[in-house]
Amino acid sequence: MDIAKIIENLALMTPGFLLALCVRYAGQAYVSKLFGDDTAERDGRLSLNPAAHYDIMGTIVFPLVIVALMGSAPFGWGRNIPKDVRRYTDMKKGIFWTAFSGPLSNLLIMVASTFTFAVIQVFLPDTFGFKFQMLQMVKYSVLINVIFAVFHLIPFPPLDGAQMVSAFLNYEQARKFEQLERYTFVFFMILWMTNIFGIIVQPVLLIGHLLINLFVGLLSYIG
Repeated sequence: MDIAKIIENLALMTPGFLLALCVRYAGQAYVSKLFGDDTAERDGRLSLNPAAHYDIMGTIVFPLVIVALMGSAPFGWGRNIPKDVRRYTDMKKGIFWTAFSGPLSNLLIMVASTFTFAVIQVFLPDTFGFKFQMLQMVKYSVLINVIFAVFHLIPFPPLDGAQMVSAFLNYEQARKFEQLERYTFVFFMILWMTNIFGIIVQPVLLIGHLLINLFVGLLSYIG
C-alpha cells in the first residue's frame, strides 16, 4: 500500500467529492422548500457545509476504502434530506423535482467543472507549478459528478430515479414499486460486480470530454 499515493489521490479527489455531495443535498433542500416544505431547511440542510450532510459510513469510511484499496474515484452518500410531502403545494411535482434536483445539480457541476478545466488549460501558464494537479482535480470532479448523477437517476428504490417514477404512480402502484427496495443490496451488487454501470456512465462521460474540448477550443480562439 503506497501511503503517499493514497494521500495524493485523496487531495485530488476530495474537493470534487464533497462538492458533489453538498450541492446535491443543499439543492434538494432548496427545491423542497420551493414546493412548500421547509423541513430540510429547518434541519440545517440548506447549506454547502459538509458537516450538515455527512454520514459516517457513506461520506467517510466507504469513500476512503474505495480510494485506499482501489485507487479509483470515491463514491458515497450523505444523509437523505428530511421531507414532509404533505406540505408540498403540488405533491407529485414536489416529489419529482426534489428528487430530480439531486442528479441535475451534479450534472450542472459537471458542466461547470469542464469549463473550469478549459480555463485552467488555456489561461494558466505551463510554468505554474500546480497546473497539472489542478487539472487532475477538476477532471476528477467531472468524473465524480457524472457517477453521482447517473447512479441516482437509476429508477430503483431508494434512488432519486425511483422517487421520480413514483411521482407518476397512484398510491397502490407506488407502494408496490417501493417494495423493490428489499432487493436493493442485490441490485447494487450486480452493478458492482458487472460492467453494467460502466456502460451506462460512458455516454455521459463522453459528453463531459466533448464539453472540455469545446470549451478549450472556444477559449483558445477567444484568447
